Amino acid sequence: MQFDLNFYKEKRVFVTGHTGFKGAWLCKMLSNAGAIVTGYSLEPPTSPSLFEIADIARDVTSVIGDIRDYAALKKAFDEAQPEIVLHLAAQPIVRDSYQAPAYTYETNVMGTVNILECVRNSTCVKSFLNVTTDKVYRNREWAWGYRENEELDGYDPYSNSKSCSELVTHSYKNSFFHDGSVAVSTARAGNVIGGGDFANDRIVPDCVRAAVRKEDIVVRNPFSTRPYQHVLEPLYAYLMIAAMQYRDAAENRDSNYAGYYNVGPDDRDCFQTGALVDLFVKHWGAGMKWVNRCDGGPHEANFLKLDCSKLKTTFGWKPRWDLDKAMEKVVEWSKCWVAGGDVRACMDRQIQEFLSA
Repeated sequence: MQFDLNFYKEKRVFVTGHTGFKGAWLCKMLSNAGAIVTGYSLEPPTSPSLFEIADIARDVTSVIGDIRDYAALKKAFDEAQPEIVLHLAAQPIVRDSYQAPAYTYETNVMGTVNILECVRNSTCVKSFLNVTTDKVYRNREWAWGYRENEELDGYDPYSNSKSCSELVTHSYKNSFFHDGSVAVSTARAGNVIGGGDFANDRIVPDCVRAAVRKEDIVVRNPFSTRPYQHVLEPLYAYLMIAAMQYRDAAENRDSNYAGYYNVGPDDRDCFQTGALVDLFVKHWGAGMKWVNRCDGGPHEANFLKLDCSKLKTTFGWKPRWDLDKAMEKVVEWSKCWVAGGDVRACMDRQIQEFLSA
């Protein structure tokens, strides 16, 4: 199925977490497609940030607020009167969740409750998508990919709070939207890479920082395996799911597409971290290299892979860029930024190239 983003032309879309890395790329895609976007989020979580560097505020109505503040969220929501809601706001870092577990749960669980309360108390929303993570599953460290019917029981506070966010969404769907008035889905995405990610404790941003400083890249767990993909892959899938369930619900009063979906790469792109860094070194050049230096940090999964058969079967979806191409695009954007180039134009080119692939 070749989904056309022109569906979003003049659609009113509400995006939580729009100032984050994924949120900024998503807003750029939606704006390019002609959507009327309202974003609700805290200030950008990093400095520098893609949201500011690429001046995403010019593409959307940007409301700075806390997802835990229901009154402020509802005010922005009611003013926007969205037809489609994409919920990305979260505390997304595993290590940070060990330092601030209560904040992580408040944001990731009660934030989901708050946005669903806005949807429940509205008459304008037709389609809702909650973006969670591949880490929602109880990780048994087995060699095959997790399917959507596997047990939800994340280990660390971040992963577990996202499992809870899934369960909250399931409950609201069953309790309040069972009549088909709102099509509801969740999307569980693997690790994403892309230009403009400046987060701490993520391997590709660490690579870029090391390259800028002309230092060796420090890899703390080179043998952990993750499903890596370019950020445009899951964002396109989110937009496709939200649009297709919207269309189907409008025609049938109940969407056959609403559900729970894994969004990840093919098996060939489930890389060990060290192999991923090798790709970065290849594309960056300049004599870069990495060193293995475990820092004895808190528990993180060693092996994690998704089975995306459901998404492929339901929508005819498949990944467009392999990991080598994805890393090429990360380096392309990063070198554009380092050189003081036009990163907005770079994003537009990459989005267009991706959609044409």
